[in-house]
Amino acid sequence: MISLETASQSVPPIDGIFRALADPTRRRVVERLNRSPASVSELAEPFEMALPSFVEHLKVLEGCGLVLSEKAGRVRTYRLSPEPLKLAENWLAEQRALWERRLDQFDAYVMNLKEGEK
Repeated sequence: MISLETASQSVPPIDGIFRALADPTRRRVVERLNRSPASVSELAEPFEMALPSFVEHLKVLEGCGLVLSEKAGRVRTYRLSPEPLKLAENWLAEQRALWERRLDQFDAYVMNLKEGEK
C-alpha cells in the first residue's frame, strides 16, 4: 500500500497546479493576485465562506507553488509566483501544437481522399 506521503511525492508538479486551478475560488484568487499582492483578509473579502475554509484554499495554492506568502507581524501577505503558471502554459502549448499537427495531418488525409474520388 502506498502512503499518502509517498503518493504526493510521486505526483508531477503539473498535476498539483491543475488540481489547484480546477477550483473556481482558487482561480479567482490567482486572478486577484495578478494585480498585486494582498493580505488574507483582502483576498477573502469577496467570498462568502468562513476564514478557515478560505485559508485552506490558500494552502492548496501555496502547496503547489502558485502563490508565496510572507508574514509581517500579524499580517500574512500572498503574492503570485509565475513559474508554475509558466509550467502549465508550456504544457498547454505543447498539447495545442500536438493537436494542430494531428488536425493538419487529418485535413491532408481527407483532401487526398477527395482528390482520389475525382
